[in-house]
Amino acid sequence: MNKMIFVNLPVTDLKRSTAFYEAVGAVKNPAFSDDTASGMVFSDTIHTMLLTHDKWRQFTSKPIVDAHANAQVLLCLSAASRDEVSAIVEKASAAGGKADPTPVQDYGFMFGRSFEDPDGHIWEIMWMDPSAIPPHG
Repeated sequence: MNKMIFVNLPVTDLKRSTAFYEAVGAVKNPAFSDDTASGMVFSDTIHTMLLTHDKWRQFTSKPIVDAHANAQVLLCLSAASRDEVSAIVEKASAAGGKADPTPVQDYGFMFGRSFEDPDGHIWEIMWMDPSAIPPHG
């Protein structure tokens, strides 16, 4: 079985956030969704759990940071092409997010842009030419 990642994010408006993530390409999984959480699927191995603040507090007593003012992580998803990178960022912007809160990265073989979701969480979208990836072993 491939390793999976589940990114948990506190959100202020679950319905708005669910619609936002659907607009950028995630699919809501009803088996992991209720009135306190939306399980959003980007791929077979990448999932995001959108959690109301009350639900979030069931997992940790640490305070929820205001992601509009503070950053703790930069999340990054890969895209199949440069055009897909820009298309996803434009979808995010049209759905109420903020396009390019971090600098656009264009190195020729690698291209990246970013967006902020309605709660201020930053997602980078990047494409890299597969032939430019050095072998690892």
